[in-house]
Amino acid sequence: MITRLILAISFTLIIQEAKAQFINQAPQTEEKSSVVFKQAQPSPAAPSQKKQPQPKPLQELPIQLYENGDIKIIAIVNGEMISSTDIEQRAKAFVMNTKIPFNIETKRMIIAKVIQTAIDEKLKIQEAAKQGIDITEKDIDLSVKAFEASNKIPAGKIKEQLAQNGISMKVFREQLKSDLAWIRVVRRQMALEGELTDKEIEDGINESAKDMSTPKYMVSEIVIKKPNAKNLEDLVANLRRDPRFELYAAQFSESPSASNGGNLGWLNAGQLIEPLNSKVLSMKDGEVSDPIQVGNDFYILKLVQTYHPDRDKPNLPTKEEMRKFMENKRLEEVSAKLLHNIRQKAVIELRN
Repeated sequence: MITRLILAISFTLIIQEAKAQFINQAPQTEEKSSVVFKQAQPSPAAPSQKKQPQPKPLQELPIQLYENGDIKIIAIVNGEMISSTDIEQRAKAFVMNTKIPFNIETKRMIIAKVIQTAIDEKLKIQEAAKQGIDITEKDIDLSVKAFEASNKIPAGKIKEQLAQNGISMKVFREQLKSDLAWIRVVRRQMALEGELTDKEIEDGINESAKDMSTPKYMVSEIVIKKPNAKNLEDLVANLRRDPRFELYAAQFSESPSASNGGNLGWLNAGQLIEPLNSKVLSMKDGEVSDPIQVGNDFYILKLVQTYHPDRDKPNLPTKEEMRKFMENKRLEEVSAKLLHNIRQKAVIELRN
């Protein structure tokens, strides 16, 4: 049976956003064109599947950029430095919270991801400062306490837990500051966008109700630009070993769908361009594809599940569910556009 559409994208609450760098972060992405238009659609219950035996995990590697322990400059963002120590600390935080293993298959992707995240942190704080938005130490203290409470960590013990994983409290607080600053920047912009109208919400619900008489395919994607497509076989191997495709998509994909774990929603046959469409139609539920090149992009697809109208009956989203979905989607779009514009204007120097 098709269950109600799951619409919540944890973006609107300060506490949730403050945790973004440390728990299942959904990165803000630039406005890149995907091959499909994502639509809000109801979701069927996942069919029961037999669990397949998992291959033996690869040996994890120590998180260290330079063997001799030297500290080097990794990047300079509008005159502000990011060091190798900063990147190592953030990589440890990434691994601690995503549980993505740091091994020969994932090492380069994790380091590249963490470097981009560190650059974006600088840009977000710099933009907030330009707009006169000040994040005080008290603001950060409150976010630390909220983080501990929401994660059932005893008050004042987060520093100890971070230290056990080789992560400094300074890095943690810097990431909270960046998240808080960015929320205020985005909300300021959102105030200029206006409220959703009842008509827009009703139109969204009506769109969800259309075309439910044909089979549909729940598809997730990871998109890697050609210049960055250097370890795709390793990535696919890890995806087939680790069932958390959505987490990998959120961290590594270069598509706007990354903010939703790579989920493209329910698609009709023919909605994806070739050769992606043919590949999806030939896949089984739960299957992960090999990398597929389309122009300058490489796509890794996962067929999450299929919908058959003669078997499944849809339950449409409520008005409140649709409102939340559309509000979160608008927030993501505004955030992505702002970050894209800031990146375009920034002076960023990457060093080897």
